[in-house]
Amino acid sequence: MTLLSQDPNWWKTATIYQIYPKSFCDSQAKGTGDIQGIISKLDYLKHLGVDAIWLTPIYQSPMIDNGYDISDYYSVNPDFGTMGDFDELLAQAHQRGIRIVMDIVVNHTSTEHHWFQSALGDKNSPYRDYYIWKDPIDGGEPNNWESKFGGNAWELDEKTGQYYLHLFAKEQADLNWENPTVREEVKRVIQFWAKKGVDGFRLDVINLISKQQDFPSDDSGDGRKYYTDGPRVHEYLREISDAVFQKYGSVTVGEMSSTTLEHCQQYSSLDQKELSMVFNFHHLKVDYPNGDKWTAADFDFIQLKQIFNTWQTGLNGKGWGALFWCNHDQPRVVSRLGNDTEYRVESAKMLGAAIHMMQGTPYVYQGEEFGMTNPGYQDLAQYRDVESTNMYDIMVSHQGVSHSDMMDILRQKSRDNSRTPMQWNATNNAGFSGGTPWLDIANNYQEVNAENAVADLNSVFYFYKRLIELRKQVPVITDGTYLDLAPEHSQVFAYLRESGNQQLVCINNFYDNPVDYTLPSNIGVSQAKCILGNYRTSQADIQCEVQQLQPYEVRILLIERNVEA
Repeated sequence: MTLLSQDPNWWKTATIYQIYPKSFCDSQAKGTGDIQGIISKLDYLKHLGVDAIWLTPIYQSPMIDNGYDISDYYSVNPDFGTMGDFDELLAQAHQRGIRIVMDIVVNHTSTEHHWFQSALGDKNSPYRDYYIWKDPIDGGEPNNWESKFGGNAWELDEKTGQYYLHLFAKEQADLNWENPTVREEVKRVIQFWAKKGVDGFRLDVINLISKQQDFPSDDSGDGRKYYTDGPRVHEYLREISDAVFQKYGSVTVGEMSSTTLEHCQQYSSLDQKELSMVFNFHHLKVDYPNGDKWTAADFDFIQLKQIFNTWQTGLNGKGWGALFWCNHDQPRVVSRLGNDTEYRVESAKMLGAAIHMMQGTPYVYQGEEFGMTNPGYQDLAQYRDVESTNMYDIMVSHQGVSHSDMMDILRQKSRDNSRTPMQWNATNNAGFSGGTPWLDIANNYQEVNAENAVADLNSVFYFYKRLIELRKQVPVITDGTYLDLAPEHSQVFAYLRESGNQQLVCINNFYDNPVDYTLPSNIGVSQAKCILGNYRTSQADIQCEVQQLQPYEVRILLIERNVEA
């Protein structure tokens, strides 16, 4: 028996829950999460009301980049379980009306993949052309492109004297998509999982698969302009979509690194010839002053609103976006944009509402639904993320940044902030594992955990549950246009969604002090109903033009106008 909707556009009113398996739930007391642990929590996810689970990679991997370095696309990493465990997860999730979205990493493979191992040191290997090899220039790297994890993006194969490209860690060799055989291999991989019954795919850094073939050095930067949204990327995606995605009815979401609105309109065009929807990260760079991630900084609130306006209006009627604050690569939003101490609950609810009432498909990252925070590590040895440790070495050893300053930066920006084990309850190790967790748990787990949240009807959990329900009940959330009502306001983020006879207004105070806000006169306040808020307010409070918003307050107003026959 399955409870899955047969609507091919189910994802437009859906909410998708991201699981980082290594940190979700450990069923075997080994300190790392696994598939059986996920199965044990499916009823919790059904209670929350999510429509699908996105699993970050569970394939065979040496785990240099926590699974995004795949050594075998057709095998499950024994750390997570067996293929039988995965089949059970798929069946158990489907029985609860929950779909499964798999993470596919096809810009690169692990250097331990048998393709690369054959290619290494052998120019005549049939797999040599699966990767990108270049001769040295002036005795050094082929160009000055930089790895996104720090340092040059080329690594020498000493036996042949050629370099291979790795836009990420040196153990993640970029695939050569110019080779049609590589594209056929990719199709076979995706088809294998689709035939099993997997409902969709999240495609990791998929807009980097096409590189400019003369591989020039970049006088003005790090080389990304020569491989981001590259010359053949749309052609490649249409080819994969036609061969696999459309055949199996797969929902697809592409992770788009440093992309543009114009490209994303093509990637997620409503004809679905490429992808169903796109992740872009521009709104999560508002605390990168001058584009520099690796500095401790406040976020630019006005810029945040400008970015949302650009993407909400730019995709409306043309494409479809993923809505999210958090994932396995981003810090916890309540620590990043909210207040994770005094107003943790209020700001977590406000931030949830602010993103969920936009057009797109919301993604909830494990623990976000009850307000998990950054851990605030005090010791460098607590960090495991390869990007974080690489950047510490580069910035402290070569750029003169002090240890203390770099620790402040890591506490704000490290990917490990979101990878700490899921806080299930107040017992030892937060109920995550009976063994020693692979990454230290945040110290606040006895207060901030799923069990406490489910027991409290006023918790962040039930607020998220209501947001998920509203998306299915109120059509304007899916279909409405978007208008920023206060683009220059220094404290309030208020926007209008409008479709047919419905208006929805989402008003958010992003700061910890009260503020007065006057709605524009064209909003039908007298007809408004407050359908959700994070403070107890009376209807009289809602139906006035001047509203005082409390710290981190959100109010969602629904206006249904009478339409005469």
